[in-house]
Amino acid sequence: MTQAEIDEYWMKRALELAKNAQDAGEIPVGALLVKNNQLVASGWNCSIENHDPTAHAEIMALKQGGQALSNYRLLDTTLYVTLEPCIMCAGAMIHSRISRLVYGAKDFKTGACGSFINIMERPGLNHYLEVTGGVLEESCSTMLSAFFKMRRAQKKEQKRLLNYSDE
Repeated sequence: MTQAEIDEYWMKRALELAKNAQDAGEIPVGALLVKNNQLVASGWNCSIENHDPTAHAEIMALKQGGQALSNYRLLDTTLYVTLEPCIMCAGAMIHSRISRLVYGAKDFKTGACGSFINIMERPGLNHYLEVTGGVLEESCSTMLSAFFKMRRAQKKEQKRLLNYSDE
């Protein structure tokens, strides 16, 4: 298998995890931590459910990975995530010393790996990792767009019902 085929395989698995987040009413983002092409840890967004602003998919996978490997340094691992990581998650990846990040959809509002800002290439960091973006980008973007479209429709309906009840 080529590296591109391996990346697509794991990204498909990350998309399955994103569905868990969506089913819970969370923004559908999934993440997997892989070492030697073996699954080490997984996670999905659960900030709302956990009442925790740090409970992003990446953080959940990194925490689980540290426990699985009995080390806060996640050397020689790759993190697959369906959405470009934010500044918080990018920082956690640097601190955990993962080797590689592979993400799907770009995030032009908060993405910290090139779309909004690029934390990963800041001079003076004590660790750098390889970043590959755009893997199954269309599938990842479509899932997120559909979720936000549904969310907007729900809010519009709630507003309509409130206005209706006021009459």
